[in-house]
Amino acid sequence: MEAEILLMHVLDASRSQLLTHPDKSLSSDQLARFEALVGERGAGYPLPHLTGRIEFYGLEIEVTAEVLIPRPETETLVDLALARCPRSVVDVGTGSGCIAVALAKERPDLEVCAIDISPAALAVAQRNAERHGVDDRVQFIVSNLLDRRPSPVDLIVSNPPYVSADEWAALPPTIRHYEPRLALEGGSDGLDLIRRLLSQSQGLLEPGGALLIEIGANQAEKVREIAKTVFPQQGTVVRIHPDLAGRDRVLEVQV
Repeated sequence: MEAEILLMHVLDASRSQLLTHPDKSLSSDQLARFEALVGERGAGYPLPHLTGRIEFYGLEIEVTAEVLIPRPETETLVDLALARCPRSVVDVGTGSGCIAVALAKERPDLEVCAIDISPAALAVAQRNAERHGVDDRVQFIVSNLLDRRPSPVDLIVSNPPYVSADEWAALPPTIRHYEPRLALEGGSDGLDLIRRLLSQSQGLLEPGGALLIEIGANQAEKVREIAKTVFPQQGTVVRIHPDLAGRDRVLEVQV
């Protein structure tokens, strides 16, 4: 299947075009490029980096070595965000912009702010917003989490780095060698940035607003305790939501 995807990429053809023209000959340049890509994939280079794109929430998203490759489980975060029907949202650590763009595409009336510490990542996010015609409704800000504090909003969403230092060392080389460590590792226990984000979110949510943060499948109890400590106010609701595979995946804090 991946070889087929690479061939579609080289020929700029759809799968149906490949299947209906099985006798099509490749030029020598196309064949050389295809063989080179297959070799790189065989050596562990991520498929989305070879094609430059991946599908997320029904959208074609550009990816480069500067951003984390969007994972299917992150679509759970988008579903939960849309279910809250917010008027304004901040996506912290936007990376490729997949969350911000998906939200803006689904909700034409939504005001979106996309934040990332990496200017290179924000450039990718902006191109994705332009690709899907939502760049006029997404504001892009270079910031370390919420250091550049936006105005109060209805919703804060984030897929922050949450891999612990030990987990990082045990990740497959295909991830450690090709995806940005900045977007994956979250300190000794993986929760450094989540702690900061929760703390910085104080005072940035409108009454009735919420915070949605993607977490590791084994971090639910720890992040629940941290959230309750940071938001001790009576009436605050802290929940953990599973992804489609049934694994703990998203922390929700509603104030």
